[in-house]
Amino acid sequence: MPTEQTIAALRAFVAARDWDQFHTPENLAKSIAIEASELLECYQWGPDADPQDVRDELADVVTYCIHLANQLGVDLDEIVMSKLAKTEQKYPIELNQGSIHKRAEQ
Repeated sequence: MPTEQTIAALRAFVAARDWDQFHTPENLAKSIAIEASELLECYQWGPDADPQDVRDELADVVTYCIHLANQLGVDLDEIVMSKLAKTEQKYPIELNQGSIHKRAEQ
């Protein structure tokens, strides 16, 4: 998860440019999808994407996720761990280990 130093740097970057006014949850969600598409584009023609391009696009996705979490007032560690606990229950190891096919607990 991002450190407080990273979060503070991103907040300062946005504040210095007065971009908070544009960082609505809707706009940030759109930006996450757009940047995720650019990340996928790195692999458009095969598995051998340029590693620097992948890192840059991944950084963009994560950055917008951090901005959205900030706008929503949620803690990324908390929401990720909460979702992981739900997913662990839904897809138990004994039904899903080593399989690409998801098998949900009944």
